[in-house]
Amino acid sequence: MRRAAVLFSAAAFVVFVLAAAAPKASADTSGDFCSQTARLLFSACGAQVTDDSFVKEAICINIEDAAERGTCLQELADERTQGNQLCQDQLETRLGACLSLGEGRYDPDFEPSLFDNPKNPTRPNPYFPLRVGNRWTFRSPGESDTVEVLNATKLIEGVGCVVVRDRVTRDGDLAEDTDDWYAQAKDGATWYCGEQVKDFESFDGDNPRKPELVSIDGSFKSGRNGDKPGVIFLASPKKGDVYLEEFSLANAEDVTEILSTRYAFGQDSELDQSVPRELVQRLCAGDCVVTRNFSLLEPGIFARKYYARGIGVFLEVEVVPNEPNNVIQLVSCNFDNRCKNLPKP
Repeated sequence: MRRAAVLFSAAAFVVFVLAAAAPKASADTSGDFCSQTARLLFSACGAQVTDDSFVKEAICINIEDAAERGTCLQELADERTQGNQLCQDQLETRLGACLSLGEGRYDPDFEPSLFDNPKNPTRPNPYFPLRVGNRWTFRSPGESDTVEVLNATKLIEGVGCVVVRDRVTRDGDLAEDTDDWYAQAKDGATWYCGEQVKDFESFDGDNPRKPELVSIDGSFKSGRNGDKPGVIFLASPKKGDVYLEEFSLANAEDVTEILSTRYAFGQDSELDQSVPRELVQRLCAGDCVVTRNFSLLEPGIFARKYYARGIGVFLEVEVVPNEPNNVIQLVSCNFDNRCKNLPKP
């Protein structure tokens, strides 16, 4: 029987990546599955850039005004350059990860017998509490995020998952309404089986002002179109563990690395960066877990997430090169007394 999650110890920015195959080699005989996947995804990325360029050019040539048409064509050239650079960055990130983590396939054991009642697990994960009715509210500049465990389940490949609703408002307008599907393993790990993403945008001048669905990008479901489940939180995390949260190639490919399992403010200056001291001192007694989360689709961008026992994630620090850190902070929860009168962002 394969282990329920594939774990690795790695350096701080080492990535757990996907199963692989090089375009001209046999996936059954070569064995370098990770590198081959990286190269195949690079080819797919380049083809998508070319595809998008042809569409953009078709749009440009139908613009009558010469100046506007010239601007459109210049935008096309810039977008093509940026797209090709992104493809190259993704390839280098994946190949670097393959050197560190090996060439094995990503094919986790997802047998229904390994999983528990999604609403009443025998070993609930203390760092990812999914009791029906649990609700968290987070704030960041201009944004509010409410997460709630619904009294609903979804069967995915024979595994029962609990449904968690995540609604984001930005400057008062609905920006995202997502359903996440989590399965609770008998060993205490919590698995991520998919999400239905709905991104909205509101437009000035609309009367009434009503959010408009603009994207479902990032949606995935284990068992559909080659998608596979990942682990959202380990049963017994250890510093250096790296694991895949999502496996939906070229669509959703998030990775988690455990940075600390005994975090308290003042012990690690790097982990303290952009962290509200009062909030951490309220929730952490030297037993908080800190992770580094990043997407293989967005090289160079990552977030540190902070988890308290019994509450779950209470802080996220998003790090984007050449931009100020964005801090997303828990301001309330409805199931733990420590959430009363939390410090404001």
